Amino acid sequence: MATDLQKRRDATPPSQDWAPPSYVAEGGTASEDQLPPASIKFNIKRIKDLLPSGVKLVAVSKFKPLSDLQEAYEAGQRVFGESRPQEFSLKATQLPQDIEWHFIGHLQTNKLKLVLPYAHLVESVDSIHLLQAIEDWAGRNGRCVNVLLELHIGMEQTKQGFSADELLEVISSSKTWPHVRICGLMGMASNTDDENRIAADFAFIKSIFDECRMRFPELDSFRELSIGMSGDWHIALNYGATIVRIGTAIFGDRFC
Repeated sequence: MATDLQKRRDATPPSQDWAPPSYVAEGGTASEDQLPPASIKFNIKRIKDLLPSGVKLVAVSKFKPLSDLQEAYEAGQRVFGESRPQEFSLKATQLPQDIEWHFIGHLQTNKLKLVLPYAHLVESVDSIHLLQAIEDWAGRNGRCVNVLLELHIGMEQTKQGFSADELLEVISSSKTWPHVRICGLMGMASNTDDENRIAADFAFIKSIFDECRMRFPELDSFRELSIGMSGDWHIALNYGATIVRIGTAIFGDRFC
């Protein structure tokens, strides 16, 4: 069946006359996400004003100094995302303890001890090998680790993640990993300026997410769909995003 889903995507190229819809909150304007970076506080407020109720904003703070995160925290931001284990561990131990930390990068199994003690959610589980390593760590430490399964969708072959077939097989075997709670899917659209392609990628990820929920209704925890970053989050909202991961639009460009 998963193969049918893959074929469905491949057989349906994006419409050439598609225009990206924009979610516009009351009092907002569709062009606000194009404004140049201002203060971190201003950027957070602007984005939150445009997000629908129930969509979680993850402030992606990789390569940013602690002072920037503290400024975001003081502006009311409580969810942060990091992609490098050493940086993740350092920031998690030096910033306020009520922060909800998401790990969003490729995680090597020999780095679990730097991430899992602090992570509320590991968004980037991209292999059975990693899933089993998380299960083993959680079992030894009496924990249940929340994860999202990463779906490989973009055109780039270098990206990590499960194929649609593999992903559905993993979810059907979820009882194999009793110390891992599968909370949903994470995906990235193709790295392109073609918004038709981006929309098609998000639509496909959403179709897999919906298929999983339909096939496995007993998996109560499977509720989160993490799609959308600084350049395409406004598109992701139209395809059911419950989590958006935004860095540059909050903190400005990175220089690392």
